[in-house]
Amino acid sequence: MVVLATKCYISGEAQTRALDSLQSLIANDIGDLEVEYDIGVRDDDFISVTISGDDEVVARNVLRDEWGAVTPHFSEGETYVGTLESWDEDGFILDAGKNIRVSTENLGLGQGTPSQIRDRYGLVQHMPLRFVYGEDHSSRLADEERDRLYDWTRGTDRVNINSATRGEVRATVNRAGHAHDIVTVERLGLLEQSVICREETDGPGLLSSIGSYVPAELKCVIGQ
Repeated sequence: MVVLATKCYISGEAQTRALDSLQSLIANDIGDLEVEYDIGVRDDDFISVTISGDDEVVARNVLRDEWGAVTPHFSEGETYVGTLESWDEDGFILDAGKNIRVSTENLGLGQGTPSQIRDRYGLVQHMPLRFVYGEDHSSRLADEERDRLYDWTRGTDRVNINSATRGEVRATVNRAGHAHDIVTVERLGLLEQSVICREETDGPGLLSSIGSYVPAELKCVIGQ
């Protein structure tokens, strides 16, 4: 079994649609391998995939590479993926199967409080983030994660959204009449997406327009 570092924290028909979407994504990842698999949701909302068959080791590795994986064991200096659980005046709390605190100074994302940093980079709750594990609360955001977030502020505007699949976000953008205003919808996690605006599109304006269609958290990243 592999536990993916992405969550399904919605319920009812919305959860069914999300898991159907995930089924398709995993089929794209490992459907050509000699395996059978079953998808479940743990009590902590992380996705588990039970895999069996001749290629099960390869399949688990493919899913770990694609989604990140939750592990009960951490090694100093190794990179893992956790979801943004909460934030306070001292930093971020990432859920990686256990709570990992990343202090403000170890975020490496410039000046400001954690809330200001979250707003600047459009970090919605439950978004997967890579971190380097350290003992005694010395964990930090991974260099590649910092680079990714800095790159967001150097490009065109973005609108980040949680609680919706990529397909649902695309449909929402279309329904709001903004299909021509975006480049694409980038998947950050199962239910966390990033709408990449065209150069002439105003991110805050797009957020305002589609916000009423999405019962979710939306954050805007202002590009340069």
